[in-house]
Amino acid sequence: MGYEFQSAEDLVTALRAGEVTSVELTDEAIARIERDDEVINAICVPDFDRARVAARDADRARARGEDRPLLGVPVTVKESYNVAGLPTTWGMPQHRDHVPAEDAVQVSRLRRAGAVMLGKTNVPLGLQDLQSFNDIYGTTNNPWDHARTSGGSSGGSAAALACGFGALSIGSDIGGSLRTPAHFCGVYAHKPTLGLAANRGMVPPLAPALPVDLDLAVVGPMARTARDLALLLDVMAGPDPLTLGVAHDLKLPVARHQRLSDFRVLVLDEHPLIATGSAVRAGVNRVADALADGGARVERHTSLLPDLAEAATLYTQLLFSGSVARFPVDAYEQLRARAAGLSAEDRSLDAARLRGMVFSHRDWLAANDRRELHRHGWRRFFAEFDAVVCPITPTPAFPHDHDPDLLERRIDIDGVEYPFFDQLVWAGLATMPGLPATAIPAGPSSDGLPVGVQLVGPMYEDRTPLRLAELLEQRIGGFRPPHRGVLPE
Repeated sequence: MGYEFQSAEDLVTALRAGEVTSVELTDEAIARIERDDEVINAICVPDFDRARVAARDADRARARGEDRPLLGVPVTVKESYNVAGLPTTWGMPQHRDHVPAEDAVQVSRLRRAGAVMLGKTNVPLGLQDLQSFNDIYGTTNNPWDHARTSGGSSGGSAAALACGFGALSIGSDIGGSLRTPAHFCGVYAHKPTLGLAANRGMVPPLAPALPVDLDLAVVGPMARTARDLALLLDVMAGPDPLTLGVAHDLKLPVARHQRLSDFRVLVLDEHPLIATGSAVRAGVNRVADALADGGARVERHTSLLPDLAEAATLYTQLLFSGSVARFPVDAYEQLRARAAGLSAEDRSLDAARLRGMVFSHRDWLAANDRRELHRHGWRRFFAEFDAVVCPITPTPAFPHDHDPDLLERRIDIDGVEYPFFDQLVWAGLATMPGLPATAIPAGPSSDGLPVGVQLVGPMYEDRTPLRLAELLEQRIGGFRPPHRGVLPE
């Protein structure tokens, strides 16, 4: 039996029992990548020679009696992380030869945990898309339908996991970049609480690798099971040692409950600013039914929920304010002129994007103050509820769309077109206030595409949505490999 779709937890158990070696697992993973990745294009920077060396070292360490959380387990890393000796380009052709000399802090943590890194996974240009394609490495296809996207910006990682290219991967998330690819490819991901996992070295080419607290953005784990997410989060969590002078183990609160029947959950499948496609609505309802059948308290409405329309507007403004902050002056002035032409009555997300792009510091502080009010609203909400179940995006994976003008793209939701970036509102529900959110498979759509939902939890209580994900996996199932005929034999 092959090990390609085994969980990291099961691989560690097999390695400890001497049933398999890291060299065998690594060789099997490499053979699978060499066989299958030509049509998927998930692994953009292979590092097979060093992986084999690391696997031999892991086997020797285990023979000496060492035992670390991921000792000998093959994994992948998103291209945007610095890995010493490998290119970090963020898909930008002008930086194709940028090779950092130092590992990102999370890469160091993977190495310290004993993981074997197979290589780096593909991303969109500048990590600025819900798809993963660029002029250096090409397009990553969805393992379930090669005409569709694997998602972005951690799309290479999600596709790699779905194809059995390693047991774990690490990605990042500001606009659903962990959760959307997981949803599109049928795997698991966890967006940690803002600031929980150090991000140093997950930086654009030429940017200094500093221990900076980012606004909105996080780094986090991806896997094929809920328990593997928790295993990898334990490796990733904790502040940057540069900020403390010493390494520090962060002790997260235990999950609020261990049994499904004790959870109090709000289920959302409608948003005031965008439709929810029928396939995603069905996935949300499958999870809601499983919760109810398991005895959980399931609600569909509460006055405690912060206003979703205002939350989406705030998220849009904060996100796009940051995304264009370093635009050239002439491009910024063009945006200012366009924003000045907006009607005061225009409250669309298109208008929010444009206004956010030209925020003054005064504007940003006002938006940040409103964000703090939303955070306080969530504190009150989570005094009465343990989690929110809701969509990640309104549709399953959509067909590749390489229109370079992202603001002109459209997303088709059951035959009705919406602005492409409007689909980010569900990701923003957790991102804007900095809440943890776990993406889980919720079963296939009627035409066989994966559908995921997210479980949003209380700040710093990441173990609560992770435990809920594990309990739901036991009831409705989790990852399923792409069906025969999608991947080459």
